[in-house]
Amino acid sequence: MKAARRFPERTQRSVFDRIRGGTVNNVCAYWLAGRCTRNPCRFFHPESLPSQPPKQSPYQRPKTWRRSPEDGVKNSSISPSGVAAKKMSASSPIDCERKTPEDGVKNSSVSPCGVASKKMSSISPSDSEHKTPEDRVKNSSVSPSGVAAKKMSSISPSDCEDKSTPTNPDKVCKYWLLGNCVQGEKCKNLHSWFCGNGFSILAKLEGHDKAINGIALPCDSAKLYSGGKDNTLRVWDCHTGQCVDVVNLSGEVGSLISEGPWVFVGLPNSIKVWNSQTQTELTLDGPVGQVYAMAVGNDVLFAGTQDGTILAWKPSSETNGLDLAASLKGHSGGVISLCVGAKRLYSGSMDNTIRVWDLNTFKCIHTLKGHTDAVMSVLCWASFLLSSSLDGTIKAWAATESGNIEVIHTHKEKHGCLELCGIQDAEEKPILLCSCNDNTVRLYDLPSFTERGRIFAKQEVRAIQIGPEGLFFTGDATGQLTVWKLAGEPIAVAS
Repeated sequence: MKAARRFPERTQRSVFDRIRGGTVNNVCAYWLAGRCTRNPCRFFHPESLPSQPPKQSPYQRPKTWRRSPEDGVKNSSISPSGVAAKKMSASSPIDCERKTPEDGVKNSSVSPCGVASKKMSSISPSDSEHKTPEDRVKNSSVSPSGVAAKKMSSISPSDCEDKSTPTNPDKVCKYWLLGNCVQGEKCKNLHSWFCGNGFSILAKLEGHDKAINGIALPCDSAKLYSGGKDNTLRVWDCHTGQCVDVVNLSGEVGSLISEGPWVFVGLPNSIKVWNSQTQTELTLDGPVGQVYAMAVGNDVLFAGTQDGTILAWKPSSETNGLDLAASLKGHSGGVISLCVGAKRLYSGSMDNTIRVWDLNTFKCIHTLKGHTDAVMSVLCWASFLLSSSLDGTIKAWAATESGNIEVIHTHKEKHGCLELCGIQDAEEKPILLCSCNDNTVRLYDLPSFTERGRIFAKQEVRAIQIGPEGLFFTGDATGQLTVWKLAGEPIAVAS
């Protein structure tokens, strides 16, 4: 006969019956999974502890990156390809990274590549599709170098520098570009608009809501012009970075260049011409379809059109304007790039060829075949011709003893090449800027094609323009206009 079981008094209840009794240090696995139905439970339920200040969610952290002074010392020797990542600051349109004078000195010795780049004074709109005139602003009181300087006194590279070191320093985080990366400092990809040393970002000019197809900086003007697919021409004050005028046009801007004080805007079936000093306005009729490219050489304005024709206008003393002088035919596809050099006009087309024209007779004297896709840009550099194509190559052409023009070097990219532009650094070493359809701009030293840096954009960069004193500008397919500065070049800001 079993003994009767005695139940303890309330004061003598088993410790296992008490809340958190006995196994107070063991967290209930079912509670963690949200399935515990016992009340009371013999295991620990953290919610029953006294309330504590909640930990800050990584998604709610301020949009600035922090690190200790010790981290700064450890990371002070970051290589060009491992530029410290940064996070965009919501309170400032300026995004940049910290560069030291030592960084500039180190990188200046690694710049054998400045393809297609000539001295700023020698780079004219005639050298390529979107080039500025030969004459550059020499008067600092009207220097466009203030353009990206959007309140220069308030711009500090440290204000927008992400000081974490990414695992993939040459690959930008696509989520960060869109402003929604949740990984923060743990992200393996770069949080920056560029990588490399020797240049920095100065300002982002907001206004266009569609792709920018052209940028121009007229001679002796404190105004920067940009045009794009939103059917507008925007005028920016070079000292403040503010948009001071918006000109509504009849169609999208296909190309934009300047020569002296004149600004030329390529539109569907016409070209608009403005004098930035006298405000004189002209309209040139004749093009069939969109005007994709323009260049000036030998006092002649050339325009490449959608139907494959190149039209030439000369100044007229009788009409006080420009008269159509010639129509150059030969391409079977749209003419999308033009440049002038060595008394020759070079045209790149969607028919995958480059044609060479005599400036005096307007006759085609060479047809260059070598690319397997559209020739997006042509650029004269020294005695060479550079061309970029959607076939993913940059080719350097030179004249042979027999008088032919042949490829002497081919640089291969993994992506299609869009726009070429040349500039020189503080040591007068040539640099080639090449935009690709992977939303980047590569900076190459010439003639070695050694990469010295890379610029990242939300979408492909379709326009690049050179300015004075180391400034250059990029416009992408989202309508973002960005101002950049090569290291070692002084910025002259009008007072």
